[in-house]
Amino acid sequence: MASTVLRESTKREGWVSDGKPHPGRRMTEREFVEWVDSNTRAEWVDGEVIMMSPVSSKHDNLQWWLRSLLQLFVDERELGQVKGPVFMVRLPRQRRRRTPDVLFVAASRAKIIETNHVEGAPDLIMEVVSPNSVSPDWRDKFLEYERAGVSEYWVIDPYSRRMETYILNRGGKYQSLAEEVGKLHSGLIKGLYIRPRWVFADKQPRVTTALREMGLRLG
Repeated sequence: MASTVLRESTKREGWVSDGKPHPGRRMTEREFVEWVDSNTRAEWVDGEVIMMSPVSSKHDNLQWWLRSLLQLFVDERELGQVKGPVFMVRLPRQRRRRTPDVLFVAASRAKIIETNHVEGAPDLIMEVVSPNSVSPDWRDKFLEYERAGVSEYWVIDPYSRRMETYILNRGGKYQSLAEEVGKLHSGLIKGLYIRPRWVFADKQPRVTTALREMGLRLG
């Protein structure tokens, strides 16, 4: 019997991945790992296969800008590794395999990065909201990342022009970090901040310009 796990937007648009088509059934985690490949954008949620719709140019540009910003900041200070948006994360304490837009793993925890996935909770995750991912990013993934122990979670919604940063408190629950003088600071990575006006501009500033404002001395 055909699976009902395809997103409504996928059904509506008749979208088919450049990789494999939806398997049409639930899968065990092992079956999913054997089935999915580098050309197939999919996530696995408690046996359900979630096909990922193609992103818009706006989404792709912002995703690239955020990863580049974080990548260069982290590399300059030798803080760890940045990956995304197709590198998979196997979340602990729940049956989930997700592919965050941007993720960061501190150098001290590099051992959780395996050949083709992160085995455990990254230290930081960023998700860029698309029209068909509003609910998962603001609700489902928020709860999943909190439960998994992802120390910091950024949600960037270019459509509603809303950006939030959450950090785990001592009770293991996310609390929102307040914007300060037009900046959202990372609670985890010292010195890193993002200005909402950068994110929501028609065109983001040069990554190097933003990094120099944060005090990085780039060649």
